[in-house]
Amino acid sequence: MDTPMDPAYGTGVMLLIAAAAVALLLLLIITFKVHAFISLVLVSVLTAIATRIPLGDIPDALMFGFAGTLGEVALLVAFGAMLGKMLEVTGGAQVLADTLIARFGAKRAPLALGVAALLFGFPIFFDAGLVVFLPIIFVVARRFGGSLLLYALPAAGAFAAMHALVPPHPGPVAAAEPLGAPIGLVLLVGVLVAIPTWYVGSYLFSKWAGARVFVETPAFIGDDPLERDEDGPTTAPRRTEGTRGGADPAGPTATATRAPSTPPGVSPPSFGAVVGLLLIPFVLISLDTVLATLATAGVVSEDAAWVAALQLIGQTPIALLVTVVVAIAVLRRDRAMGDVEHLLNSSLGPIAAIVLITGAGGMFGGVLELSGIGESLATSMATIGVPVIIAAFLISTALRVSQGSATVALTTAAGLIAPAAERENLGDFHQVLLVMAIAAGATVLSHVNDSGFWLVSRFFGMDVKTTLKTWTVMETTLGLTAFAISLVLWYVF
Repeated sequence: MDTPMDPAYGTGVMLLIAAAAVALLLLLIITFKVHAFISLVLVSVLTAIATRIPLGDIPDALMFGFAGTLGEVALLVAFGAMLGKMLEVTGGAQVLADTLIARFGAKRAPLALGVAALLFGFPIFFDAGLVVFLPIIFVVARRFGGSLLLYALPAAGAFAAMHALVPPHPGPVAAAEPLGAPIGLVLLVGVLVAIPTWYVGSYLFSKWAGARVFVETPAFIGDDPLERDEDGPTTAPRRTEGTRGGADPAGPTATATRAPSTPPGVSPPSFGAVVGLLLIPFVLISLDTVLATLATAGVVSEDAAWVAALQLIGQTPIALLVTVVVAIAVLRRDRAMGDVEHLLNSSLGPIAAIVLITGAGGMFGGVLELSGIGESLATSMATIGVPVIIAAFLISTALRVSQGSATVALTTAAGLIAPAAERENLGDFHQVLLVMAIAAGATVLSHVNDSGFWLVSRFFGMDVKTTLKTWTVMETTLGLTAFAISLVLWYVF
């Protein structure tokens, strides 16, 4: 089963089922302390039964979202964890963090991380970019203290904004096609909208959230230094090596203790070597994007062997694999290969829960998608009689909230709004603004049916309640900011 079925009930009843499923999931995790993976699978099964997916099709419906999400996430997280461990243990992340702070200053460290993520986020998808940046974020956060949110949200928000608004990411490209919006203009406007959207919705929000919610910095991807339960965020920071528990949560302090990350007698890699490693996936994935664009324009042939070979190594998992192999050669220094193998193996244990919970989040979203809840709601909203740009935002938001996937929300909303847009006889610029409005709606209210919600929750070591208070609010702020900019441009030009 891989296509949505006709809804078994009316839109109102289907929405009640979806709301009850989300409420049950939160009750199991937050109140009864049931493990998130078990809770997600259980609620997915119950939701499939409640929406009357045929019993024989339920296993396939569960695997639709689970397998699809694992296929996207597992390799990226695994290779990212290996690269992160190598950078952390050899001192590469520390070297990069030291240079970053020396150039931008301690108080501008979060801004520097966000700007770097905006640049790297142009060709790299959200999850891949974030996992590559995590060791740098963690080192900077441990060095200067305060809440992890001060440093993590500017970078995560940058990747999220670029992924939602700027081609070649799949969402805006898929939304542009049914609306007839020129991709080149979508790219230009997307960048112009994404930068102020990130600054307001992510960077400024991170300063506000970091001053109010303390999140301890994990030692490594998947680690949970406070062994948090699901009752909510920690209110009193606990002293850990390399982190000042008494640091001002409103901003970094340069007097924090720094924990050594390389063994005695082993010199850390150079700044150039570390930057070169981080540029490998950027260059390879960019190369794939450029070749795909040239092939579409007819400049090169997709069938040419050299094009196919370069596009292969530009696929995100392959690009990260190449980066890990090069990292082993560059960073191993005086370590025996047996020690490197043990190091890489130790990096995979902490990410098992991340991969499984993220996959189960995709399962829950997939069941909601296949039940027809989102499409039923969006179809009913298409006739509400509001201006087309507002209708585009509302339909995309309804799809995002009801089934979780931003890409599904983008593509479905664009298809539903395309006839109305055609009747309006819009110019190219206004077609592009419709794409921006749809992308904005597909960004807001990331919650428990979104696999990205669970990825961020486990990467940052946050419980569900804290993730709702921080990540969900930040995503909503990003989406509302992007929509406000698009709406102003719509009526001014």
